[in-house]
Amino acid sequence: MNADTIAAIATPPGRGAIAIVRASGPGVRDLASRMVPNVRLHAHRAHHARIVDERGDALDDAIAIFAPAPHSYTGEDTLELHVHGSPVVAREVLRALLALGARLADPGEFTRRAFLNGKMDLHAAAAVADLIDAETRSAARAALANLGGGLAARVRELRAEITAIVEECSGAIDFPEEVPEPDRARIAAVLQRVCEALDALRRDGEVGRLVREGVTVAIVGPPNAGKSSLLNALLGDERALVSEIAGTTRDTIEETISIDGVRVRLVDTAGIREHADRLEAAGIERTHRALASARVALVVLDGSRDLCADARALLAETAGRERVVFFNKGDLGDVGARAAAISGAVCGSVRDAETLRSLRAAVARIGWGGEVPDLERPHLASLREFDAVNAALAALEQARATLAGGQPTDLIVGDLQDAFAALGHVSGDIAAEEVVTGVFARFCIGK
Repeated sequence: MNADTIAAIATPPGRGAIAIVRASGPGVRDLASRMVPNVRLHAHRAHHARIVDERGDALDDAIAIFAPAPHSYTGEDTLELHVHGSPVVAREVLRALLALGARLADPGEFTRRAFLNGKMDLHAAAAVADLIDAETRSAARAALANLGGGLAARVRELRAEITAIVEECSGAIDFPEEVPEPDRARIAAVLQRVCEALDALRRDGEVGRLVREGVTVAIVGPPNAGKSSLLNALLGDERALVSEIAGTTRDTIEETISIDGVRVRLVDTAGIREHADRLEAAGIERTHRALASARVALVVLDGSRDLCADARALLAETAGRERVVFFNKGDLGDVGARAAAISGAVCGSVRDAETLRSLRAAVARIGWGGEVPDLERPHLASLREFDAVNAALAALEQARATLAGGQPTDLIVGDLQDAFAALGHVSGDIAAEEVVTGVFARFCIGK
């Protein structure tokens, strides 16, 4: 139990309809009696009350909500004061709480206390930050799926299966005359099932990562192929300047759209050609950097005429990576598209709605397999969790290899213990202090 009481403004800076000032800790009841006098606060009920400062001077007519431990967000006594949304009023209420003995909360300290008091596991706590940071509805749904603690429960089930095998093997080692050696085929089947479950978690985690972080698509091609027109068409807005003059786009332009619930960051780039002046060459250099960092290259070519040398060079440059090839200007002809004969290429025009639908589908297919992400299942969310699952899989595969090689079953115990320990970092049963600190460093003050 924490010895001190913390307080902070829990709503964003600036004016609004309301501002929420939150306090948590053992001193909350005393703070409530001082700042909300003459009102008996019932648990989990909203009370209209006069809020006063440490001297008894009125600060606001507001709503006070008291939640006693352990039935609160933090697991401690908490008080929320919903005041009028003036920054001055919110600051004065917070100042009064601090004057009466509370201290200013550190970033994420309310949620950290919830974790330490057993109100949520570490994975769910990290999901709170993901939910706050979500920029799309899909990202919010993905974060919400992790709030319920479903991942930790699933991983604990897998750890229990590993533990059962370790106990069987240990019993046979310690009491060989009384406990028979476990059935090797059955153990192998259990380990295979656990490995398949962990691999599924890893795949779901990759989809969740794409939903949270989005996919970057670099729109590249020779000058006048229609890159900026494509960007405008996908956005449904005249975001980029379009001109028949080659080299109009000198810098990258970034905009975001949503495809199947996944945030797609489109980067319109300068046209790539061999002969360019110094200013245009600087833009082309930025194009190559954007292309190198993008998950998907959207190669735009003029399909109405024979491919130029710059177009052929770009096709060769992007041949070994994830890409979508789009032969534009199909309304003017398809000489270039037919001559190139690239499998899976999209042919059409940026002015055609069906072509745009085909391009979105192609980006989805290349970017994340084309399947609409299942956002309802809890999934791995951090690099730390991915590393832990990978370590567990490596240990389990070593144990399976030992069994397949006909070695004694007692030789797999060490590998199984390593897998069990690795998965403890995913379920939250094992959490180093630096990991906990890193999770809550993402939070804002007041959450």
